[in-house]
Amino acid sequence: MSELVPGGNVPLPGGALAVRVPGPFDVCALVTDDSGRVGGDADFVFYNQPTAPGARLRGDTLTLEPGRLRAGATRVTVVISAAEPGVPLARLPAPTLQVTDPRGRVLARFAPPAPRQETVLLLAEVYRRGPAWKLRAIGQGYADGLAGLARDFGVDVVDEGTAPGRAASATPSPSTSAPSADISAGPSTTPVTGPSARPFAPSVAIPSTRPFASSVATPSASPFAPPLADSDGFLALANAARAAAGSPPVSLDARLASAAGAHAAAMAAAGRLDTEGRDGVSLHQRVTAAGYAYLTVGEHLVSGPRTPAEFVDYCLRTDQAHRTLRDRAFTHAALGHATDRRGGTTYWTALWASPLTTDGLARTTAEVVDLTNRERARQGLRPLAVDPLLTSAAQAHCADMVARAFYSHTSPEGTQPWDRAAAAGSTRRTIGENIACGQRSAAEVVEGWMNSPGHRANILKPAFTHIGVGYAGGGPSGTYWTQLFGA
Repeated sequence: MSELVPGGNVPLPGGALAVRVPGPFDVCALVTDDSGRVGGDADFVFYNQPTAPGARLRGDTLTLEPGRLRAGATRVTVVISAAEPGVPLARLPAPTLQVTDPRGRVLARFAPPAPRQETVLLLAEVYRRGPAWKLRAIGQGYADGLAGLARDFGVDVVDEGTAPGRAASATPSPSTSAPSADISAGPSTTPVTGPSARPFAPSVAIPSTRPFASSVATPSASPFAPPLADSDGFLALANAARAAAGSPPVSLDARLASAAGAHAAAMAAAGRLDTEGRDGVSLHQRVTAAGYAYLTVGEHLVSGPRTPAEFVDYCLRTDQAHRTLRDRAFTHAALGHATDRRGGTTYWTALWASPLTTDGLARTTAEVVDLTNRERARQGLRPLAVDPLLTSAAQAHCADMVARAFYSHTSPEGTQPWDRAAAAGSTRRTIGENIACGQRSAAEVVEGWMNSPGHRANILKPAFTHIGVGYAGGGPSGTYWTQLFGA
C-alpha cells in the first residue's frame, strides 16, 4: 500500500478500482481525453448523474474500470465538495482518499493538506500512461465551486438567474468594493517524445514532492556554461541534421547533460519511459535544479536504440522528434542514456534548450500581449495596454508556481489574483487571470486560451483595459504562463 503525498503517483493493476472518500462530502469525477476537456455533459459523474461508461458513483465510493471508459478517455479526475452546499471544506473533517482493488486490498491512500477557504478539492487523477494506468495525488483547492470547476472542464452549466449558455459573472458591480477574478483554465497531455504540453488545468496543481527553490526566479545574467567535449559523437550527428534543415548548430551544455543523464537513469531504474521518476521529480525540474534557466525547451524520451547514431536516426525518422531536433530556437543540447540491468533496454533522454535572458523574456511576453490584442481587434475591442505592476505580479506568480511546484490561481497560502496585483502596487478594482502550463510558445498558449471558453471570455472582456504577462520555465509541466487583466 502506498501513502501518497501531493504529486506522488503509483501504478495501478488492471480491473476495477474502488475510490472512496468517507465523510460529509460529495464525490464526483470528470472523464477527459488528451485535450483535458470532457467529451460532453455525460462525462461529469456526480450525485445527479451517477454513472458513465467505466465509472459508477454510489454514496462515498466511485468505482472505476479504466478499460471500459468511453473511447478516447485518458484521465479521470476525482473531486470532492461539502455535502452541504456552500460549506467551506476547512469546516469539515480532513478528507482521506483510499483506493482498493476488486479483492479489497488497499492500493493507495492520500490525505491532502488541510483546505482553507476552498469549497471544492481536486484530490487525485487516474490517468493512462502508455498502455498502463496510474494514480496521481493532487490535493489542490478550487474556490469557484463545483459549477465553476465543471465549466472549466467543458461541462455546460447554467447558473440560476443566468442566461442559458453564459457563465455567471464574478465582476463586482460599481457599488461593490470587493475585487473579482474571472479565473479559468483546462489540461492536456505530455507526449513521451517531442515537446511536451500539459496546457490548462482548472486551478489544478500537479506538484512535485521536492520543489527545488522557494524564491522567485529571475533571468540569469550569465546563462552559459563551458562547452563539453563531443565524446560520443552526438553533437556532430545532431548538428549535421540541423545544418541539412538550415538550422544553426547547438552546443553541448554540462547542466543539460547532468539532467539528461539523471533522468535516463531514473527511467532505467523504473523500467519505463516517463516524464517523471519514481521520486516524483520531473525532467524539467531536473533541468532547473542543475542550474539551467531556460526560455525554450524540448526533449526526446526514447527506449531501444543502442548508440547515439541509432538514437539520432530514430529522431530523423519520427516527425515530431525531427521537428524538435531541427528547431532553430535551440542553442544548447545534451544526451543521456542508461540501461535497465534487468531487461537490457537502454533509455535515452535528449534535451534541447535556449537560456532565459531578460531580452528573451521581454520578447516572449510582448508576443503574448500582441497576439491577445489581435484577438480583441478581431472582435472590435480596444487593445489592452501593458501595466508594469500587473506584469510584475504575473511574472512573480509564474516563478512561484515553478519554484513551489503548484499550478493554481490560489497560492499555497491562499492568495488570489487580486491579492497578488495589490501586493505589486496595483489599485485596479477589477482583476482577471488566465494561467496555463506546458505550452512552448506564445502562439501556442494564446491559441489554447482562445479555444477555452473561460479563458476566451477574459481575453475578450470589453471592460478590461490593461494586461500583464508572465512566463517561467521549470516545474512539473515545463512552462508556466499567466495573463493578469485589470480595469
